[in-house]
Amino acid sequence: MNRRFDSHLFWGSHSPLSALSGAGLILLASTRFAFALICAGALIWVYGLSALIFSGARSIMPKRGRMVILLFLSTFLCGIFMFLVGLLNPLIILGMGFFLILVPPYCLSTGLFEASEPEYPGEVFSRALLEAIVMANVILALALIREPLGMGTLSFPGGVQGIVELFNSQEDSFVPVRLLSASAGGLLLLGYVVALYRYFRERNGSVPEEQR
Repeated sequence: MNRRFDSHLFWGSHSPLSALSGAGLILLASTRFAFALICAGALIWVYGLSALIFSGARSIMPKRGRMVILLFLSTFLCGIFMFLVGLLNPLIILGMGFFLILVPPYCLSTGLFEASEPEYPGEVFSRALLEAIVMANVILALALIREPLGMGTLSFPGGVQGIVELFNSQEDSFVPVRLLSASAGGLLLLGYVVALYRYFRERNGSVPEEQR
């Protein structure tokens, strides 16, 4: 197994909070918990199927232009996901389409496919699923902070309007805390999370240096 695949999923140098290549996706998808749930499904779908198809068709893919092919493939898979979810809940997809298209570029920007070795066709699939789950959990965790504190509610996909809110206490929320629901507040929160993450990462002596 190469060093890229042997790195730690959370504390490693290629984890979402370390590389921050998906910062835009994290900020946009974590505004509401309903959005975060759909985005988590999109990440697992695009990552998993892209890695599965890549593992099976790698031998017939040209080396030059391979990333372009993977970009079209992952974008096509993301389009299928949006279509299937849109059949069940078209309104939520209309509100999420502009940042779900960031999933395929993020999938390729991690360098997962470039680092994979042809001798181990199964490891790219398992690693892709694990990295997608890590990224999905980061988005879900931030959404559980931003929406209840910033908007005074917690939403789930469903209903005639595309989103169902469990409660609504926005009137009683503290005004500065409501900034978390905006992009600027999300950026500030992400900055604090990354700072804490890197602090504890440096103190985490249980992770070997070669896995970072």
